[in-house]
Amino acid sequence: MEVGSRVSRGGGFAEIWKRELGSSHPMNFARRIAGSEDIVKKINLYGKLEGHEGCVNTVQFNSTGEFVVSGSDDTQVIFWNWATKSRMFSYPSGHTDNIFQAKIMPFSDDRVIVTSAADGQVRLGVVLESGEVDTKKLGKHQGGVHNLAIEPGSPHVFYSCGEDAFIQHFDLRQHSPTKLFYCSSLAENKRGSVRLNAIVIDPRKPNYFAVGGYDRYARVYDIRRYQWDASSSLDTPVDTFSPQHLIGTGNIHITGLAYSNMSELLVTYNDELVYLFERNMGLGSNPSSVAPENLEKLRQPQVYKGHRNSETVKGVSFFGPNDEYVLSGSDCGHIFMWKKSGGELLRLLKGDKRIVNCLESHPHLPVLATSGIEKNVKLWAPMASGSIPLPTNVQEIMEGNRQGREESSQIALTFTPDLIMRVLRVQRRRRLAFANRNTQAGPESDEEDGGDALLFGFSDGDGDGDASSDGNSNTNPGECYLS
Repeated sequence: MEVGSRVSRGGGFAEIWKRELGSSHPMNFARRIAGSEDIVKKINLYGKLEGHEGCVNTVQFNSTGEFVVSGSDDTQVIFWNWATKSRMFSYPSGHTDNIFQAKIMPFSDDRVIVTSAADGQVRLGVVLESGEVDTKKLGKHQGGVHNLAIEPGSPHVFYSCGEDAFIQHFDLRQHSPTKLFYCSSLAENKRGSVRLNAIVIDPRKPNYFAVGGYDRYARVYDIRRYQWDASSSLDTPVDTFSPQHLIGTGNIHITGLAYSNMSELLVTYNDELVYLFERNMGLGSNPSSVAPENLEKLRQPQVYKGHRNSETVKGVSFFGPNDEYVLSGSDCGHIFMWKKSGGELLRLLKGDKRIVNCLESHPHLPVLATSGIEKNVKLWAPMASGSIPLPTNVQEIMEGNRQGREESSQIALTFTPDLIMRVLRVQRRRRLAFANRNTQAGPESDEEDGGDALLFGFSDGDGDGDASSDGNSNTNPGECYLS
């Protein structure tokens, strides 16, 4: 009777009881207990890492999980001992604008770091024996570089994607990167390129990588189709993914991607929802050619609701040793944690006063690092003595996010990018005419001309997500970069 009562209390207690009886292998026990709901429901704030002077846009654990590396709008890279919540060392990255990514190359003794930023640069940092860090520029995009993807297990090879729509291949043994191709529009009767926000590599099939940006399609490519001498520059995805109701819609774009260990692709959309695609849910290499009757035969992706992803370029992540949970930040300042299977909201954590952007899972433990608009990294671990329920105002929070999405959608339908750009061009012509009439004032600069376009988040070009050609930025490093 006593045994039955202990096992029935939940998955975590059942695993502990099996371990006591010797019927569970230590490694299997550790993995199962780390992913149990009992543990996840005890996760609470463990501490904060204070030291940056700007928003923290990237956090990553090293491969062993011993420490965390972070990058910020202040262009500094900081290494932290997360367990003691102490700063180990920092270095100036050499970037001239907000850092978006900082990643440690595997099998480098944690001494080789690659970074990317709003200045379009991809840079290398090498920690020397003296403790100093030597930095240099590896390559450059025209426009910001939000994401880097490291080839699994490689100490040399990684990829970047940029707002210029190019995917670049880097090999630290080579002197310069290779531009593989630029991402082009898949819409019918629509030419142009697609600005990119995210790139991820399939951990089970590392020859495949996925990218996402300023349209509704997540594209999967096979790196074996491209040559390192850039002789093959065609944009030819092997598969594409999109929720059916978003096909043919405008003003929708992808901000973040993540692959599970089972090759499932997680996609988060700006002012839309989060979707989980299995491999058999793809639309093929040319989604516009798929017949409506064939679309109806495809299984629908799992959807995760409640958050809002509007103001910034947010990531999305899995959590748990077997990717049992899905994580997203939100404009309401909360961390949303859903069950991967079924999409039930399990936890809602207050992660920032304004917005949560980044979520990084520990490689082995049920520990989470997050960041957002505040100038710190927050650490989360199973600290509570008992299970923490959802907050009493959870429905109010989710309803507020839903209403915000709907209102934004209505505005987007009324004020299309083309309409906004026409208005901006008229305003610019009026300013120039006024300046020409004023003999004491010189003509306005090109940089000022682009200011209105940047304010609205559009380039002075095609409204369906064409890449911007301007790689310059005048963002104040002490202020947050909302992109």
